[in-house]
Amino acid sequence: MNIGTRRPGGRLIRALQVMVSLALLAVLWRAVGGQDALRSLAAADPRWLALAFVALSLQTLLSAVRWRVTAQRLGQRFTLCRAVSEYYLSQIVNQSLPGGMVGDVGRAVRARHQAGLMRATQGVIFERLSGQVVIFLIMATTFAVTYGMQGGLYWPLWVRSIIVPFILIGLAAPVVFWLGGLLPGPQRRALDSLWSALHRSLLARDVLPFQIVLGLATATCTLSAFAFCARATGTDLSLAEVLGIVPLILFTMLIPISVSGWGLREGAAAALFPVAGAAASAGLAASIAYGLIFVTVLLPGLLPLVKNRRSRAH
Repeated sequence: MNIGTRRPGGRLIRALQVMVSLALLAVLWRAVGGQDALRSLAAADPRWLALAFVALSLQTLLSAVRWRVTAQRLGQRFTLCRAVSEYYLSQIVNQSLPGGMVGDVGRAVRARHQAGLMRATQGVIFERLSGQVVIFLIMATTFAVTYGMQGGLYWPLWVRSIIVPFILIGLAAPVVFWLGGLLPGPQRRALDSLWSALHRSLLARDVLPFQIVLGLATATCTLSAFAFCARATGTDLSLAEVLGIVPLILFTMLIPISVSGWGLREGAAAALFPVAGAAASAGLAASIAYGLIFVTVLLPGLLPLVKNRRSRAH
């Protein structure tokens, strides 16, 4: 799919996002001790990196299962094999192109034939949203439990000034959605239709247990993978630090000003690792290791593309 590739504005935005990633990485390299991070990466324990690879591979497979379950509730039918293949492809595109969502758009377009583009798009969005909501709730719960607790996780003022508004906005989102249902006319009908699809695919009694289990499983894999990369590069994060700090680091990847979060994720890790008593360079090393492992995990997704290209050639 070539969305926006022929528009000069789209190419300019992509070029700017690439520049942002490179500039952020260059600044971080000089500011927080790039040579120390490089030494940590060079001495990384391959066993912990292998565990991170397994965790992220499992996270991709479970996410594909979650997408299939969600899409089925919206009238789409496809095999698990196709779901996994499509999910790998969308992740590859997301990593390759700035913005981090182009692959998901392509996944929705290719799945539109049975229930229409609207339902296919909803299936993709709801699947991604449910995963982010679980990680958000884990982070919010950890903050609430550890804040002010003797011997708990220390939250500096500057971190609290970020995380508290973030949590309040996240918790207020469902209320705003509900208030939107009070609007008259077509706006209310559109929101009612959206709520109906959301309830059917995520919240209905016969599907909610599966969504909760899959959400917790994928979140565990994602957070564990980052913790394994941190351990591989010399930083042992506690459970509270993994559940409270790592989500903040990963949420920066959703800001669409860089290529798949590169630069932003490393900056957040360098800023937040000292909260866990580690050096900023350790955060930089762990985040780079996580990004490289994630790219490696996606390599099996290239096999169907190579196979299709060879079949077309013959």
